[in-house]
Amino acid sequence: MKSPGPLDSEPFDFRETKHGLVQISYLGKVVTSLAGKEAARFLARAAGLDTPGRQRLMAKATGNFKRGNERAAQQVIKRD
Repeated sequence: MKSPGPLDSEPFDFRETKHGLVQISYLGKVVTSLAGKEAARFLARAAGLDTPGRQRLMAKATGNFKRGNERAAQQVIKRD
Protein backbone atom coordinates (compact mmCIF):
# COMPACT_ATOMS: atom_id res chain seq x y z
CA MET A 1 0.00 0.00 0.00
CA LYS A 2 1.27 3.42 -0.96
CA SER A 3 1.81 5.90 1.87
CA PRO A 4 -0.01 9.23 1.50
CA GLY A 5 1.99 12.02 -0.09
CA PRO A 6 1.97 15.72 0.70
CA LEU A 7 -0.37 16.45 -2.22
CA ASP A 8 -2.99 13.81 -1.39
CA SER A 9 -4.86 16.26 0.85
CA GLU A 10 -5.06 18.70 -2.10
CA PRO A 11 -3.39 21.67 -0.37
CA PHE A 12 -3.20 23.74 -3.58
CA ASP A 13 -5.99 25.65 -5.30
CA PHE A 14 -6.09 28.28 -8.03
CA ARG A 15 -8.42 30.89 -9.38
CA GLU A 16 -8.41 33.14 -12.40
CA THR A 17 -9.19 36.80 -11.78
CA LYS A 18 -11.17 39.00 -14.14
CA HIS A 19 -7.89 40.74 -15.06
CA GLY A 20 -6.36 37.49 -16.34
CA LEU A 21 -4.16 36.72 -13.34
CA VAL A 22 -3.97 33.19 -12.00
CA GLN A 23 -3.56 33.10 -8.23
CA ILE A 24 -2.28 29.85 -6.72
CA SER A 25 -3.03 29.22 -3.05
CA TYR A 26 -1.42 26.80 -0.63
CA LEU A 27 -3.55 25.92 2.40
CA GLY A 28 -5.80 28.90 1.68
CA LYS A 29 -3.09 31.55 1.29
CA VAL A 30 -2.07 33.01 -2.08
CA VAL A 31 1.57 32.09 -2.65
CA THR A 32 2.02 32.80 -6.37
CA SER A 33 0.39 34.89 -9.07
CA LEU A 34 0.87 34.23 -12.77
CA ALA A 35 0.16 36.76 -15.50
CA GLY A 36 0.21 36.99 -19.28
CA LYS A 37 1.63 34.07 -21.26
CA GLU A 38 2.60 32.25 -18.09
CA ALA A 39 -1.01 32.34 -16.83
CA ALA A 40 -2.38 31.22 -20.21
CA ARG A 41 0.10 28.34 -20.39
CA PHE A 42 -0.79 27.26 -16.84
CA LEU A 43 -4.54 27.29 -17.58
CA ALA A 44 -4.06 25.30 -20.79
CA ARG A 45 -2.02 22.65 -18.98
CA ALA A 46 -4.40 22.51 -16.00
CA ALA A 47 -7.42 21.97 -18.25
CA GLY A 48 -6.10 18.63 -19.47
CA LEU A 49 -5.13 17.22 -16.06
CA ASP A 50 -6.90 15.26 -13.35
CA THR A 51 -6.85 16.46 -9.73
CA PRO A 52 -3.50 14.86 -8.74
CA GLY A 53 -1.95 16.22 -11.93
CA ARG A 54 -3.21 19.73 -11.20
CA GLN A 55 -1.81 19.49 -7.66
CA ARG A 56 1.63 18.60 -9.07
CA LEU A 57 1.39 21.41 -11.64
CA MET A 58 0.55 23.97 -8.94
CA ALA A 59 3.34 22.67 -6.69
CA LYS A 60 5.83 23.11 -9.52
CA ALA A 61 4.47 26.58 -10.39
CA THR A 62 4.90 27.79 -6.81
CA GLY A 63 8.35 26.31 -6.38
CA ASN A 64 7.40 24.97 -2.94
CA PHE A 65 8.23 21.40 -3.88
CA LYS A 66 11.42 21.92 -5.87
CA ARG A 67 14.01 22.65 -3.20
CA GLY A 68 13.68 19.78 -0.76
CA ASN A 69 10.73 21.28 1.13
CA GLU A 70 8.70 18.14 0.54
CA ARG A 71 9.41 16.63 3.96
CA ALA A 72 8.69 19.86 5.84
CA ALA A 73 5.41 20.33 3.95
CA GLN A 74 4.42 16.74 4.59
CA GLN A 75 5.04 17.16 8.33
CA VAL A 76 2.88 20.30 8.41
CA ILE A 77 0.08 18.48 6.60
CA LYS A 78 0.26 15.51 8.99
CA ARG A 79 -0.06 17.82 12.02
CA ASP A 80 -3.33 19.34 10.75
